[in-house]
Amino acid sequence: MIQELLERLKEHDAVNQKLQHKIDTLLRKLYGRSSEKMHDDDMALFKEILDTLVPMNRPTVSLVEPKVEPATPDAVVHDASPTANRHRHGRQIIPADLPRQVIQHDCTAAEKLCSCCGRLRERIGEDVTEKLDYIPQKLVVLQTRRIKYACPACDQAAQGAQIVVAEKPSDGLDKCLAAPGLLAHVVVSKYGDHLPMYRMEHILERHGIELSRSTLCDWAAQTALALTPLYECMRGIVLGSAVLHTDDTPVDVLEPGRAGKHLGRLWVYVGDPDHPYHVFDYTPTRARTGPMSFLQGWSGYLQADAFGGYDCIYAQQAGGSVIEVGCWSHARRKVYDARDACPCGSAVALGYIRELYRVERMAQEEQLDAPARAALRQQLAEPILHTFEQWLRQGLTPEGQVILPKSPMGEAIAYLLNQWQALQRYTQDGRLAIDNNAAENALRPVAVGRKNWLFFGSDRGGSTAAILLSLIHSCKRHRTEPVAYLRDVIARIATHPRDRLAELLPDRWKPASRYSRVGPSTERGIADAAACA
Repeated sequence: MIQELLERLKEHDAVNQKLQHKIDTLLRKLYGRSSEKMHDDDMALFKEILDTLVPMNRPTVSLVEPKVEPATPDAVVHDASPTANRHRHGRQIIPADLPRQVIQHDCTAAEKLCSCCGRLRERIGEDVTEKLDYIPQKLVVLQTRRIKYACPACDQAAQGAQIVVAEKPSDGLDKCLAAPGLLAHVVVSKYGDHLPMYRMEHILERHGIELSRSTLCDWAAQTALALTPLYECMRGIVLGSAVLHTDDTPVDVLEPGRAGKHLGRLWVYVGDPDHPYHVFDYTPTRARTGPMSFLQGWSGYLQADAFGGYDCIYAQQAGGSVIEVGCWSHARRKVYDARDACPCGSAVALGYIRELYRVERMAQEEQLDAPARAALRQQLAEPILHTFEQWLRQGLTPEGQVILPKSPMGEAIAYLLNQWQALQRYTQDGRLAIDNNAAENALRPVAVGRKNWLFFGSDRGGSTAAILLSLIHSCKRHRTEPVAYLRDVIARIATHPRDRLAELLPDRWKPASRYSRVGPSTERGIADAAACA
């Protein structure tokens, strides 16, 4: 009986430890810092262990010479990353294409006279000072007047005058009160700036216009419907990527006519540098049919988390050949969460992962191309991975203690070993990333917006959000101002030839009207246009 009680007490202690770990993890997510960075002071406690376990073979010289393109005075570098140039300090140069309002101050007549000889001074120049100012938004009414003409002679002869009316230009959505500028403002405010419809309703009231939030939602849905061909064009081009990053996030969705709600899913697919767009997709559930339908017939590298719904895609049931690539960021998170339960074992695992990321920083600093990056990984990262795998399979802490399989650290080790083949695949191709942070960062705006607009009104609202998010965040990826872009595209898309839709994509858009300053536009090849068609 004593032995039985001791065994039960041991089991209860293990369960309590596991539950306490879950509580600590939840509290840390609610109130703690979100960063998973381990400071050097923390890792210094295990320096001797790490030095013996992590073999570092850092090269004395780089494998290839870094690519340094000659800079020209007028050259403007547009990085696809939204974080480029984020940490610049000091007063920034005001863009030259912003409109200027000149306020001139002249000297008085007495000041223009020379104090020595009394002659009139001549103008020799001026001092110019520039400051940024903000003009609050305002509503204007666009009144279109189409002139009519008729022949007075035919009218007097009672032959029935033939009336000619000026052709009506394309102005966005038919039978819609909102012009393209207001439609662009509404959709970017919600899906780009996370502004709920009820706040926009109150903002418009301050301008003397009463518009219900249901009307604003209808405008967004109509805009998404008009932009669907462009969305499908972007989707077709993204599926030409050799490497795709994907991830999903939950969103509450109301059920019209019922008091309940269900959990919908927004998926993002981030194209490679040759197909640089963010395409979102909405599904009512997290079933595997969602990514399978989107990736039907696609072949390439898919970088994602360990979600089981992707297994059928890797098994080539979607009609393509999809190769799984793991995410070291997810793997690191598992180890980081176990640091309280197993400090020493967690520190060793984090030390290995830190060395893997050190290799990536070396490749980034040297600006290596894809083949050179793969060679660097095979020279430096693969030995670390080999030693790391041996340590994981031993299942022992540096002190020789056994890491229990059901403990937090044991579960982290199980996750790593189950995903090991996918986790080390990034060393085989320099185009692959070490983690799936590109997709996770693309979903951050959805997480921020979810805290503001709270839910989708229906599954149709989810599809609307997917279309508009794709266009807005692809604009942000290319530093194209989304309001100016959508304002111009909404006005043109109804009459734009369907076989030339690729011209309206964010990175190659050339505005037909002068609404605002725009971002860069580039010309693509005929292949993308054919894929779009």
